[in-house]
Amino acid sequence: QVQLVESGGGSAQAGGSLRLSCAASGYTDRTNSMGWFRQVPGTEREGVAAIYTGGSSTHYADFVKGRFTISQDNAKNTVYLQMNSLKPEDTAMYYCAASFSLLTLRAEDYAYWGQGTQVTVSS
Repeated sequence: QVQLVESGGGSAQAGGSLRLSCAASGYTDRTNSMGWFRQVPGTEREGVAAIYTGGSSTHYADFVKGRFTISQDNAKNTVYLQMNSLKPEDTAMYYCAASFSLLTLRAEDYAYWGQGTQVTVSS
């Protein structure tokens, strides 16, 4: 089992920044990717960014390229999502997830999920 706890959500103005953190515990060495997803009520959960836990390879959704950066600190078992140039449409619940697959942004490829942290961007 892998346990994931997100933090760092909150409110920001358009154009501002937030950094999300995801602390992982348990059998983290058995996972290959960590990802960030987001979901607005009434819509499907969508992949935002993923990182290969064994290296530095990353994968981003087109709508966040150039604005968001995913990174990790393996010593702390923590994954981060730095969100810059925020837009009102980035408002969503953000979830951290762990996968046995490589650099996927498909929610169905992720086996473990955190509880989520809310991000609200005002114009």
